[in-house]
Amino acid sequence: MENKTEFALHFEAKGSGTPLLLIHGFPLSSRMWAGQMEALSSQAQVLAPDLPGFGDSPLSDTVYTVERYAEDCAAVLDALDLLEPVAVGGLSMGGYIALAFARLFPERVGALLLLSTRAGADSAESKANRDKAITGVKEHGASAVTEAMLPKLLAPANYAGQPAMAAEARELMRTASPDGIVAALSAMRDRPDATGQLGNLGVPTLIVHGKDDQLIPSSEAEAMAAAIRGSQLHLIAQAGHLPNLEQPEEFNHILSKFLTEIS
Repeated sequence: MENKTEFALHFEAKGSGTPLLLIHGFPLSSRMWAGQMEALSSQAQVLAPDLPGFGDSPLSDTVYTVERYAEDCAAVLDALDLLEPVAVGGLSMGGYIALAFARLFPERVGALLLLSTRAGADSAESKANRDKAITGVKEHGASAVTEAMLPKLLAPANYAGQPAMAAEARELMRTASPDGIVAALSAMRDRPDATGQLGNLGVPTLIVHGKDDQLIPSSEAEAMAAAIRGSQLHLIAQAGHLPNLEQPEEFNHILSKFLTEIS
């Protein structure tokens, strides 16, 4: 569904029950959650927005930060009159935004799902790589980033042995606009270090990570789990940066069990 208010973000919604806001990774769209919307909609109201410049959401002329993306996600809840605490989850960049959401709107977070993400800020080397990618997109278009990222999004064995999955990931990236990619790269480059926030999270927290993630090592997930009191950590074998696509049955089972526990 697409809301009809003045709010500009497109979002998908399915199911009823515990509201679950799922924020997509970079440079993807809400469509990456199609399997979760189908599998979890019997026990949750699954909401999946397209971030500005991705999928069907337009990009405004504002300067984007992870906090601004979090405000846009909060507006999705406002558009649906969801004022009670909800489960907020995000993958990779979506995880950075989920942590920003928890900083800005702690009263609206009933549970947190940190998926294929990290709490720390970019290193100097990572910031330089973001700048290099921004230059590449400005000079050569979105494919300068998307084609280079594609082999790294999946576990090596999955990328080589499951070409249909690689094609699906490529298709998910094709709706990303060059300006949306540049805005997101800038926001990720400049995001604050959220490590100090972890010890103060007072809500049930689920951490899921692929053991073969080439972009963010699973040690980052283990570090977050150690810092967040009472958190649950699940490392999924034979999965890279997109465990929801690479091992959907196990991923969905983990999320379903967590939703049952928090409801």
